[in-house]
Amino acid sequence: MPKTPSNFQLLRTKNILAILDGDVDFGEIPTSSSKGNIKISLPYLSGPMLCQISTQFGLPATYGWNGGAKSRWEYLDDLLEYCINNHRESDLLSFLFSKEQFVEKLRGYTPEIIDSAHQTIIATVIDQINGALYFGGHELVKVGDRFAIKKKGEAVSVVAPSVKTIDRSYIVNLSERAMKDVTDGNFDSAITKSRTLLEEVFCYVIEKKGEAPSESGDIGKLYSQVKALYNMHQNKDMDKRINGLLSGLEKILSAISEMRNKGSDSHGVGTKRINIAEHHARLFVNSAMTMADFVLAVSEKHT
Repeated sequence: MPKTPSNFQLLRTKNILAILDGDVDFGEIPTSSSKGNIKISLPYLSGPMLCQISTQFGLPATYGWNGGAKSRWEYLDDLLEYCINNHRESDLLSFLFSKEQFVEKLRGYTPEIIDSAHQTIIATVIDQINGALYFGGHELVKVGDRFAIKKKGEAVSVVAPSVKTIDRSYIVNLSERAMKDVTDGNFDSAITKSRTLLEEVFCYVIEKKGEAPSESGDIGKLYSQVKALYNMHQNKDMDKRINGLLSGLEKILSAISEMRNKGSDSHGVGTKRINIAEHHARLFVNSAMTMADFVLAVSEKHT
């Protein structure tokens, strides 16, 4: 059966790639900062930066410093094609649009300006991409942390990322990346990675049972699926200390989900935003790793 073409192929045009690699701006955001106004554009990605990102996503690329280098849009097109073929196109967009990519562009502004500018830029960029997709009857949409390209008027259906294989080395690797964020002072990003780790482990063990993960993006609902599929509900005949641990794990999950909603880099500043200290971020990363490892162990016991 022939493979169904991905709608993300629609992004592989020079004008859209120019938006994604930061070549195009759409005016300025006025600020009262001494640094001046902020260009409405994605961060500029140089050829070497694109090669680094490409390698990071699993497609080794080397910049031709002594001649032979591709155009920047070609490097990005190669990477986008690779991500489409490996079902990581949404991951790539999440990476390009993440606040971490705006460090140099927004350095020196106040947190309030950074958060507001980031949201404005992303919203504008998505609008401009949708302008390019409009006459073909498609649009780019963001649901939770995932992206999809759908026909206009169709209901959005974005499933959680499907991970082929998750093992303890995967958990350790992502946890180490999150802890590096803590060391570098990127506490919001560390919490986002903690939540991502749990989401991907939950989706993985759900799919191992032949079930489809909840499409709501609600990590609590995903965990409820895991509990039902693996009979992880507290049992009155079980040692009360084990039941206490299970109850504690659920509290950890609830706290991580709530912290991400109010304190992570996925949402802007508001009255409910939480100031995160380093020791809190470390606690969240270590707690997420513990819970992910436990759920993976439960799934392995049932295989």
